[in-house]
Amino acid sequence: MRVTSADVARESGVSRTTVSYVLNAKAGVVITEATRRRVLEAASRLGYTPSAAARALRSGRSDLVLCVLPDWTVGPVLDTLIDHVTTSLAEHGLSVLVHISRGSRPLAELWRAVTPCAVLGLVPFAAADARAMTRSGIVVVGSALDEDPHPETFVVPQTSIGRLQVEHLVARGHRALAYAAPADDRLVAFADRRLAGVRAECARLGLPEPRVTTVDLTVESAAAAVRGWRDDAVPVTAVAAYNDEVALAVLAGATAAGLVVPDDLAVIGVDDIPVARLASPPLTTVWQAIDAQAEYLAASVLAALDPSLEPPVRPDDVFHVLERAST
Repeated sequence: MRVTSADVARESGVSRTTVSYVLNAKAGVVITEATRRRVLEAASRLGYTPSAAARALRSGRSDLVLCVLPDWTVGPVLDTLIDHVTTSLAEHGLSVLVHISRGSRPLAELWRAVTPCAVLGLVPFAAADARAMTRSGIVVVGSALDEDPHPETFVVPQTSIGRLQVEHLVARGHRALAYAAPADDRLVAFADRRLAGVRAECARLGLPEPRVTTVDLTVESAAAAVRGWRDDAVPVTAVAAYNDEVALAVLAGATAAGLVVPDDLAVIGVDDIPVARLASPPLTTVWQAIDAQAEYLAASVLAALDPSLEPPVRPDDVFHVLERAST
């Protein structure tokens, strides 16, 4: 059972009011040092933890930021983003609770239960959810994977990543391209947008439609994809992969199929994960400014909570190509 302030009062032999004054450092109330020490020792002995909800009611605001994620896989990039946001907000006395939206539980049940001061979303919230949170005095900060007309929404347009990949490959003389898609359905929000960027850039440059193949993270799957691309009437000479992990699978598949990268097949990934530079050959990739994105999101939360702070300036260099030997 949860230890309450009544338990602390009984243990220390004082009233609940006195316990409340001591534990909340109530100003303007005279409490002897002996009584204060007795209450604190009793609370420590019993393992008493104040209710976050009650603390929020007393202060008018909690110190909790709820970060809501869709049902995505948590890989190196997302993990780094969350870590940076958590560190930045912790410097201002705020704690971050990460929630991955799985199942059918309404978001309203969650934020009403944990009483956050702010809710940060990595995709836009439903209008009804955003409205309900705002009416309850909760700061709402959102971001998007597409261009968004609202200036307060932070945007990381995924189509631009696909366009950058094609632009880089075409600059190196490639015209027959393939797209290596991920096998995990939870990545569809990113994969579809990046593929749309690849297709749009190919169309703009007058190139054939890219060959799209789903690649599991196995040598067998990647080798089969590579052989299919090379056996086409117009053999594929370059691959834009969904991310670095899929690109590394393609590199392994190319080796298994007896091809030389980049002479026979060029490969570009996305994310610049640490092992990308250790690949053979080192992997060309689209670097994302995760630290700058995280700082912007954290600063947006702080500015929304404190009107005296200036809203942050959006970072300009969100992503660019890091050229290595694979292209």
